[in-house]
Amino acid sequence: MTARYLLRRALSLLVTLLLASVAIFGLLRLVPGSTAAAVAGADASPEQLAAIEADLGLHRPLPAQYGSWLHGILTGDLEKSYVLGRPIGELIRGGLGATLQLTLAASLIAAVLGFLLGVLAATARNRLVRGAAKTVTTLALAVPPYASGTVLIAVFAVALPVLPPGGHASLAKDPDLAVQFLLLPAVCLALPVAAVLARFLADGLQSALGEDYTRAAAGLGVRRRRLILRHALPNALAPVITVAAVQVGNLLAGSAIVEALFAWPGLGQLLIQSIVSHDLLVVQDLLLLAVAAFVVLQLLGEAARAWLDPRIALRGAS
Repeated sequence: MTARYLLRRALSLLVTLLLASVAIFGLLRLVPGSTAAAVAGADASPEQLAAIEADLGLHRPLPAQYGSWLHGILTGDLEKSYVLGRPIGELIRGGLGATLQLTLAASLIAAVLGFLLGVLAATARNRLVRGAAKTVTTLALAVPPYASGTVLIAVFAVALPVLPPGGHASLAKDPDLAVQFLLLPAVCLALPVAAVLARFLADGLQSALGEDYTRAAAGLGVRRRRLILRHALPNALAPVITVAAVQVGNLLAGSAIVEALFAWPGLGQLLIQSIVSHDLLVVQDLLLLAVAAFVVLQLLGEAARAWLDPRIALRGAS
């Protein structure tokens, strides 16, 4: 039953991915500006622009351009960047490692911080502790990454120069320096995700602690710590896992601002450079990659939730 449920979800997500590709391709063609002009420069003549458009295939009908792009995606034969003149697959591989490194570090920080804040906000006996956890959660959710990143740089790189304000180092060659470069952007990227996880976990714990089975266990003398860890927490984690998978997808998709702020050489940095230079092929490949990562992580989150709570698969397969 679980396999049937996941198969249905996978098929629906494939349809979502196909529709997303159509939307990405169509919307990018509405962006003002000319790719040929970005390649040729501001002083190019109309004849030069027409020749570049013919060379890049931009003179073909839009359905033909979309078909070529989709065929390249499905076969793994990505085209060359309009502006940089390098294979897009090579550009993506060059930035993917840095983005995954940043995303994994941010995910770990978000999971730990979100778990601690959520548990404290829901179960702390001291009202001040609960209030402080909720305040930190609200601030982390309300402040955008570019603002929190600026504050982190001002505090930890300028006022208290203990960490570098930006840059990147190889984790394999110089792990100590790499961690120093990684810490500030990872914390900046993790804060809003940690806030979301904390809120869902706190709500789930409060709901679970109000159920009859937890109150009955408390009445039988079960210690509060055991009651939370063994009875309330497993029931509160199921929806949090799905949310966590979606939030990790958001980390991948939303790392562009953080990477630009901290000079992190990942896919987000490549995306911003490609948008500025009007390199549509690179932009649409990166956007579709972000959507695909989001869809896959959502499916994995739903699989984990269905494994924890088989009732979800039963409802979805019916």
